[in-house]
Amino acid sequence: MIYLDYQATTPLAPEAREEMLRWLDGPGGTGFGNPHSPHRLGRMAAAAVELARERVAALCPPGGKVIFTGSATEALNLALRGTARAGDARPLAVSAIEHAAVLDTAQALGCPVEILPVDADGLAGPAPAFPPDTRLVAVMQVNNEIGTIQPVDAIAAHAKASGALFLCDAVQGAGKIPPPAGADMIAISAHKLYGPKGIGALWVRDGVELAPLITGGGQERGLRSGTLSPALCAGFGVAAQLARQGCEADAAHVESLWVKAGELFAGWTLNGSAETRWHGNLNLRRDGLDVARLMADVRQVAFSAGSACASGSGRPSHVLRALGLTERQAKSSIRVGFGRYSTLAELEEAAEKIVAAAQQQE
Repeated sequence: MIYLDYQATTPLAPEAREEMLRWLDGPGGTGFGNPHSPHRLGRMAAAAVELARERVAALCPPGGKVIFTGSATEALNLALRGTARAGDARPLAVSAIEHAAVLDTAQALGCPVEILPVDADGLAGPAPAFPPDTRLVAVMQVNNEIGTIQPVDAIAAHAKASGALFLCDAVQGAGKIPPPAGADMIAISAHKLYGPKGIGALWVRDGVELAPLITGGGQERGLRSGTLSPALCAGFGVAAQLARQGCEADAAHVESLWVKAGELFAGWTLNGSAETRWHGNLNLRRDGLDVARLMADVRQVAFSAGSACASGSGRPSHVLRALGLTERQAKSSIRVGFGRYSTLAELEEAAEKIVAAAQQQE
C-alpha cells in the first residue's frame, strides 16, 4: 500500500514511538505511574508530561500555556465553548472553509454566526467584514482539504482591533510553517505531525480566561479533568521536537515532491491557490471523474476523495463549494497528500496508477 493521505493522518515517527514505549511499562517497570500521583512514579510521569508540554509549546508563540486535550476537535470545543459566557449573545465569525469542529460547534452555541467567504483561490481576506460586536473570530491556518494558507496574522490583528478574540486551527500547519503569532488560542493535533492519535492541545495566550469543558478532578489547570496519558504526551512532545528541528528539511522534501507531482498530474486542475498553500497537499479535479470508481480501481494507493472527516457522507465538500465549484466539480476531485516519509518512487507509482485508472473512464 502506498500512503498518500497525509492530511488525514501521518505515520508515527519512530522516535516518538520509542519514547512512548518508555511510559507503557507494565509490572516491574517504572513508566506506568499516574502523573497526578505524589509518589516517585507519579512524579516521574509528571516530569515526562511537563517536558512534552514544553516541546509542544515551542511550536506556538511565546506568552501562553499548553492544555493537553484528547484531540484538536476537543481543543477547538474548549476554545469556543470555554470563552462563551451565559447570556452573551454576541456573534461569532468563522471562515466558510473551517473544519466541522469549528463550524458545527459555532452553530451549536446558539449565538449568531457570521460566515466569512473565501475567493476562488480558497483564501480569506486579510480584513474580513464581521459585526462590530463579534466576540471571537476563527480562521484556520492551513486548510485540511485544499492546503491554502490563510493570512491569519493580518486577520488576527484585524480581530484584535475590533475587540474580538482570535482562534486559529493550526492542525495542518503546526511544525511545518511559523505559528500564527497574533492568535489568542491555537489548536494542534499530534497525529498530523507524526505523533500519536488520541491527543491534541490548545495553546492559550496569557490573560485569556476559559471555562472548563470537562469537570471532575481539576487536572490541566482546572480546564480539562481526567488522567493524562504520559505515553501520549511524550510521543506528542518528541514529534513536536522533531518537527521543529527538521522543519526546513521536511519542507524541502515536500517541495521536491510537489514539483514532480505537477508533472505527473499534468492536465488535471488544481483546486485552490498554487502559491499560497502548503505544497504537501495536492487537491485535483478532472471533469467527469467518478471518484468512487477511481478509488475502487486503485486500492493499492491510499488517497482521499476529500476530507476524511466527512467521508461517506455523500455530500460534496463544503470547502470546494465555497471556492465556487459546482457540485459536479467538487465530486470529481481527489486529494493526494505527502510528507516526511513519502518517496519519489512511491509518488511516481501512485500517480501512474491513478492517472491510468482515470483515463480508463473516458
